[in-house]
Parts: sequence; C-alpha cells; structure tokens
Amino acid sequence: MPGGYLPIHVHARQLFLTYAFSVTLCVGGVVCRSPLIAIADYEREHGLPNNYINCAITGQGAHGAWQKFERGELSLFPFYEAFGHELSDTKVNNVWYAQYCKRRGIECPNLPGKLAINGRELFGRMMRDSGSFDEVVVEAIRRIRAAGKWRIIALTNNFSKTGADIIAEAPPSAEQYPGLTIKSELAFLGWEEGPTPPRLRVLFDDFCDSSALGMRKPEPGIYHLACKRNGIHPSEAVFLDDLGMNLKVAQELGMETIHVPLGNSLSAIKKLEDKLGIKLTREPEPTMHPNAKL
Repeated sequence: MPGGYLPIHVHARQLFLTYAFSVTLCVGGVVCRSPLIAIADYEREHGLPNNYINCAITGQGAHGAWQKFERGELSLFPFYEAFGHELSDTKVNNVWYAQYCKRRGIECPNLPGKLAINGRELFGRMMRDSGSFDEVVVEAIRRIRAAGKWRIIALTNNFSKTGADIIAEAPPSAEQYPGLTIKSELAFLGWEEGPTPPRLRVLFDDFCDSSALGMRKPEPGIYHLACKRNGIHPSEAVFLDDLGMNLKVAQELGMETIHVPLGNSLSAIKKLEDKLGIKLTREPEPTMHPNAKL
C-alpha cells in the first residue's frame, strides 16, 4: 500500500483534495477559489435570493447540464445553451427553492417571475473568478509531499478538454458568436493554460478528473475508482471537500472527511494537521512593536 504510518500506528491515510468547477457544485473550493463566490455575487447583483442558482443546479439531479458537462457528456457550447435554459426556468426552480427554504426552516422570499440567464456569461465569470490558488492549501500540499509519507490525490468535478477540442464536437455558429476563436474563448474563461493548468496537476500524485472518467462526485463509483487507481481502501483515505453532499458519500464509503468552509480553509488544514501529526502551515510573520528599535 502506498504511504507510511501515522504516529498512532494505524495505516497511513491518503489525502484527497478537490479543486474548482464544481461548482457548487464541486468546482473548487479547496485548492482554488470557490466558484460559489461568483455565483453569490451574481445573485446579489440580479436581486436573486441567496443560493437560488445552486438550488437550480442541484435540483436537476444527475441529468442537468452542469452534471452532464462534468461527466464529459456535453461539449462547451451546447453546455452554455442548456445551462442558461435550465437556470432561467423559474417555474421549476422556484418550486425547488421553496422546498429548500422549507427544509432549512427559513421564510421563502419573493421569487423571480421571469429570468434570462446567459449560461456562457455566468460560467465564464465563475471560471475566471476561481482561477486563483488558495495558498494555505498549496502550502499544506507541499509540506505533505515533502514528508514523503502520503499520496496526494485530486478527486475533482472538472472539464478537461483543451484547445480545438472545446469546440470540435459542436462548433458555435458564427451568427451567434461573431469573431469567436479558440484563443478568445479560452481567454474569456481564464483558461489560457487550459481548464486544468499544468502547475495545478503537478501538485498531485494522481489527478482523478470527472470529465475524463465519466463519473462525478457524489456518485460512489468515482470514489471507488480513485481508491482502486491508487491501491487503497476507502477507509485509508482522508477526504477534504467544500460540499456536504460530497462529504456525506465519502463518509458512507468509510473515508475520514474534513469540511473546507468557504473562505476558511485554514480551519480545515488545522484539522488535517492533527490527523497527520505534522505542521502544514507557516507561522505568521512577527509583528514589530511600533516603539521597537532595530
């Protein structure tokens, strides 16, 4: 089995980290900035209730545009169209949001009567905003790798096609997207280095990409496949994710889990420090007293 042993003499745990396009799905929220932040900003700017778009995405179950896209079943431009259409369907989305409020025990606010959400514009904003790395998590990864005891595995809901492949299967019409080129579209998405930059992949010992595997979190199969590829049992894994539904399935399969709160990865990394028994964070820079002398 890959890895060594923890200080408490149980088998070493493998570290699973997710990064972006999960939306909200699972595009991120751990190694990279969460796309949920861009969604929340969009909702505020357009007068939508908090979490309305997320409810619209998850309400589609396994067969929505987002879910198909992350499994590699939809190419980019057909995804844009289907995504915008689904998010604009207030008839079903209002029902799902009212059910969400009831489950949470909160008062349902006024809901939109009509929406026209541009799927390309929203997705582009999500991707551009989630392109930066969380340095707290990156530092932890570097320290774990330097220790040489544990494998680090990315288990991510993602879209991995690059270059000409992003439009080859279903090219956009020149009438709808005048002047569009592969280069301009990649720049629009913040994907100049591709959806998964090489500098991200090199952080991991294995990179399990939903769109390449044809499965996505929280489908149990992708967790099992990630473990099988790395020669471990789920009970030998510590799994970090920003979404409760992904963590729930991981727990049911026997993984240890750590929730990564939005905007507070440090708390999750501190929990991981306790599990692994090594220092994963930098000490804060000392603050010089205003009257101190050099």
